[in-house]
Amino acid sequence: MNSISELGPAVEMNRESPASAAIPAPSGESQAPAGARERELIRRAGEGNEEAFAALFEMHRQRVYRLCLRMTNDRAEAEDLCQEAFLQLFRKIRGFRGESAFSTWLHRLVVNTVLMSLRRKAVREIPLEESRTDGEDGAKREYGAGDPHLAASVDRLHLARAIGKLPHGYRTVFVLHDIEGYEHSEIARLLNRSIGNCKSQLHKARLRLRQLLRPPARPATGCG
Repeated sequence: MNSISELGPAVEMNRESPASAAIPAPSGESQAPAGARERELIRRAGEGNEEAFAALFEMHRQRVYRLCLRMTNDRAEAEDLCQEAFLQLFRKIRGFRGESAFSTWLHRLVVNTVLMSLRRKAVREIPLEESRTDGEDGAKREYGAGDPHLAASVDRLHLARAIGKLPHGYRTVFVLHDIEGYEHSEIARLLNRSIGNCKSQLHKARLRLRQLLRPPARPATGCG
């Protein structure tokens, strides 16, 4: 198999905007296909049956694309990475042993595919000291702790747009931790960084999001 297009119709991904697609998926991803039919498709795909793999592709492609888009905030790049992830899946599905849910196994494969691409591109991350905002006075904080400010109800579209405006490194850590539910130790291992660095990046991402979501200040009025 040379490309995903050989599986059937060309992959026409969801053309929603990066902002709307960046909205977190429901926790638990209960919409993921499961059950006997999927297990049978996985077994047959592992034996090289392309029709079974094509069926798995159709089951999971939108979820895979949305994950790629959340991590890249670029539709064209997300489409390329989605296809790359399925090519990796085609090569590796024989190694799936069923020790975890297939959706979990696929999720990690996609995340690794995206991260490998980001490493190859050698994306320049903005140094932490360049992103200091008003109110960041260097006071000690509990990095990685829950943030009640972000937990407040905000407009989902505005939040999605704000996530898209984060520096690339911040967005990656924020998406992995606060949206995809990875632990700091897992993120550190995936990104080849220290746990402290990941917690710090998450803290900075949350601060930047708070700034982006803050309503514009009203102009001061004179006192006569």
